[in-house]
Amino acid sequence: MRIASASHAAFAAVMIGLGVLGLIKRDFTMVWQPVPKGVPARDVLVYLCALVSIASGIGLLWRRTASLAARVLLAALVLWFLLWRVRALFVASLVEGTWSAGETMVMTAGAWVLFAWFATDWDRQRLGFAAGDKAMPIARVLYGLGLLPFGYAHFAYVERTAEMVPGWLPWHLFWAYFTGGTFIVAGLAVVFGVFGRLAAGLSALQMGMFALLVWVPIVAAGSLSDFQWGEVVSTLALTAAAWVVTDSYRGTPWFVVGTRSESRSEVALPESY
Repeated sequence: MRIASASHAAFAAVMIGLGVLGLIKRDFTMVWQPVPKGVPARDVLVYLCALVSIASGIGLLWRRTASLAARVLLAALVLWFLLWRVRALFVASLVEGTWSAGETMVMTAGAWVLFAWFATDWDRQRLGFAAGDKAMPIARVLYGLGLLPFGYAHFAYVERTAEMVPGWLPWHLFWAYFTGGTFIVAGLAVVFGVFGRLAAGLSALQMGMFALLVWVPIVAAGSLSDFQWGEVVSTLALTAAAWVVTDSYRGTPWFVVGTRSESRSEVALPESY
């Protein structure tokens, strides 16, 4: 077993947890939801997604299998996005459709960064842009685009968002608007490469703070509904993916303005690996 970074370990652990949860609930977890009820062999897909989550999570923790695990997970997420998320953009409500697409984009970005880290020579020779020098910029743009629906949802459901702000904090409506705005600004900053590392890091921190300030007290009180448990898992998964994307900027100054091409050293594994 070999860990490249704390974010790598967190992402792998989350994938294993999602797979186990899927097997227990016998339903799709946040990475794979929503899937229409009438889809043929839907129950089979539930178990397949759970097994992919577990296998990829475990595989990411072992040096010999990390590349294969990242490759399989990335392929599965991209396929899932094309099959279900694109469709949802046209048939679901604007918030629901874009939100599910945003979640998948963020998780795919995290998987893509790991694939770029662990890519073998075979991957770089045969998969071109997916594993080469252009992989990181693509993954980061995907992450930035995925943040935009999160910000939009804050504004679309501002009152519901304000209700989730901890009671001891003043100006609940302000925090609802502020956090929505920061997601949008961070997403655009990552997409256009303006303070990209800072934007990715702050967005990951915001997700982590949401888990700490909102979900931890509710979990401690033992008053979570099944829907809220799903939201807790979603927050943890997205935070882990955001952390991985932030780690992809390692060695890049926090206040770089504008985009720049990636060198091979920038997509290499962290030194600890």
